[in-house]
Amino acid sequence: MKKAKWKIYAFWIALTELVGALAGLLTRSGTKLYNEEAIKPLLSPPAAVFPIVWGILFLLMGIGTARVYMAPPSRQRTRSLLLFGAQLIFNFFWSIFFFNFRAYGFAFFWLVILWGLILLMILSFRLVDKAAAWLQVPYLLWVTFAAYLNLSTWALNR
Repeated sequence: MKKAKWKIYAFWIALTELVGALAGLLTRSGTKLYNEEAIKPLLSPPAAVFPIVWGILFLLMGIGTARVYMAPPSRQRTRSLLLFGAQLIFNFFWSIFFFNFRAYGFAFFWLVILWGLILLMILSFRLVDKAAAWLQVPYLLWVTFAAYLNLSTWALNR
């Protein structure tokens, strides 16, 4: 791999991982309270699973976005990168709404928008780089599962 390509991959991976790490840091106390006090849905994984899964998903997101970024300039590439940015912002704020504010209902509707942005990002990535699009499928599946957890948490903790 050329040195310049390595730097591009490193940048996009670092960016996504840093956004995830910052969200985790900012929601640390809210997450602790959630784990201690909230009634959790039946299929809730152990708390230790979440940072592992999110770390992998942010890695895949970064790799996919780097691939799109390295594609020849086009309107579709620009659209793909804008969708990446939009979904990353929605991803970041979801955890704050859910864990810190305990706004489970609002967080669910925010997550539905995030899910739609991820789907649009995948479809857009597909037109630029098919492998980049496929790398985002686990993310969409995990956010689908997160929607179940969010909706169930909202129902159980009214």
